[in-house]
Amino acid sequence: MIEWLAPLVPLLKALHIAALSLWCGGLLVLPVMLASHEHTDSAVGYRRVRYAVHLSYTLVVTPAGVVTIIAGTWLILLREVYAPWLFLKLGCVALLVAVHAWIGRLLVRVAELPGRHRPPPPWLPCGIVLLPVLAILLLVLAKPQLAWLTPPEWLQQPRQAQLPFEIPKR
Repeated sequence: MIEWLAPLVPLLKALHIAALSLWCGGLLVLPVMLASHEHTDSAVGYRRVRYAVHLSYTLVVTPAGVVTIIAGTWLILLREVYAPWLFLKLGCVALLVAVHAWIGRLLVRVAELPGRHRPPPPWLPCGIVLLPVLAILLLVLAKPQLAWLTPPEWLQQPRQAQLPFEIPKR
């Protein structure tokens, strides 16, 4: 680890956990907010709920996801953690990003096709969000060995070969 960056690790970890809480919490709340579209009788109520869902997604949940991923990437690089459980966790994060995009697509379809597009029942997106979230939590807290997930030997050793392109000089 770079010595002068070591004091940043606790701050990055706190930022990562705070942003992750906002991101996952938002992904769980958005489907419930989206389902409340059905319970509004008037156009004004529909517009108010849609606006709240849109602002929550664009100003809170998406930036929280971006900050989570950036802070997590810096933590991986600073702590130099390259364990097999981490690669499995990154796969779960990729699933969470895909679910985030799917929920965003649902929001757009409800906004663009009012009355013609019904969102799924809230338990479905919430259940889909919970799968990678719980898997990530389990992997981070347990840090299992996962010996079966080790990369092949040729990926673990430097090849002592040049890159197939020229590296630019400063």
